[in-house]
Amino acid sequence: MTALMTGVTRPIGAQPLVADAGAADADAVLAALATPVVVVDDHDRIRMVNPSAEQFFDAGASVLAGLSLAELVPRDSPIMALVEQARLSDGTVSEFGMHLETPRLGQRLVSISVAPVVERPGHVVLSFHELSLAQKIDRQLTHRHAARSVTGMAAILAHEVKNPLSGIRGAAQLLEQTVGPADQELTRLICDETDRIVALVERMDVFSDPHPFEQDAVNIHEVLERARKVAQAGFGKHVRFIEEYDPSLPPVRGNRDRLVQVFLNLIKNAAEAVPEEGGEITLTTAYQHGIRLAVPGSDSRVHLPLVVSVQDNGAGIPEDLQAHLFDPFVTTKRNGTGLGLALVAKIIGDHGGVIEFDSQPRRTVFRALLPMVTRDGAAE
Repeated sequence: MTALMTGVTRPIGAQPLVADAGAADADAVLAALATPVVVVDDHDRIRMVNPSAEQFFDAGASVLAGLSLAELVPRDSPIMALVEQARLSDGTVSEFGMHLETPRLGQRLVSISVAPVVERPGHVVLSFHELSLAQKIDRQLTHRHAARSVTGMAAILAHEVKNPLSGIRGAAQLLEQTVGPADQELTRLICDETDRIVALVERMDVFSDPHPFEQDAVNIHEVLERARKVAQAGFGKHVRFIEEYDPSLPPVRGNRDRLVQVFLNLIKNAAEAVPEEGGEITLTTAYQHGIRLAVPGSDSRVHLPLVVSVQDNGAGIPEDLQAHLFDPFVTTKRNGTGLGLALVAKIIGDHGGVIEFDSQPRRTVFRALLPMVTRDGAAE
């Protein structure tokens, strides 16, 4: 995968679109923008992209170089009409709330502005504003509230449910010694069911652990490789894994074992969603500019530039479950507990990160946005 930590905007095989004296400043400004920006020439060929556009289109400048706009978006896309309208009117045109759908991107809700480049007749600048970003951040805050609810519930269950269950199981074992064979089947059923409930409560104990966990500089690729190997040795034997890693990424500030647990849960869900024949899971790492999240209880803001994605080609998540997917006890599995994704949301939140997803048939992507380690060892 093309490295995204370039810090510059790359012209593609053409003279600069601005005067030489200001070219460096213009490039620096475009590179700093979180808004994806693409410049196309009078033949609708891509001539310039900024790093945010590389991230948005999931491709580097070397891949986008010289592509026709029609190769990036469908020919019948409203974007093509906006480009022509901008050229004819010699002014900026915009469209809000447009559904942009491509095989590479899936479906996204965006606003698009197209403006002509005065110095270069026929050239236009396209800027894309994804409308769902604020919604995703808001959804993450909801996920954190859900995790806190599970934390309180786990403490209650451990005290109010787990201890009485031990007494019920002990009483059933005593009864088993005094009843006939027919009734012993019922006492064994009582023991089995109490064991099952205790196991569920113990699984929730992780939510009520009040102790802070150790955090160090973690190589996220080593985490993903560990999770992938565990998956391929067991539940993911039928899956084809595709790895698209950015080797230039800095370390994550986190706990290695807990991050392995996060991505193992996500990969397990993906493996259960893909078809038995032709199932694929794509693991991707990338650098993303411009995302900051306020830290609860303080005035600081955490930069979340590291994006780790787990994508599958399964049937997708039912629409009626998507708004509550990270809530506890929400599951589509017949024997599922609905705690896996709630735990993922809690651990990612404990790392100061964000977990979000997009889902449609044959393309479901879970993305974890995480802070990187600075030179002094802290999270940034």
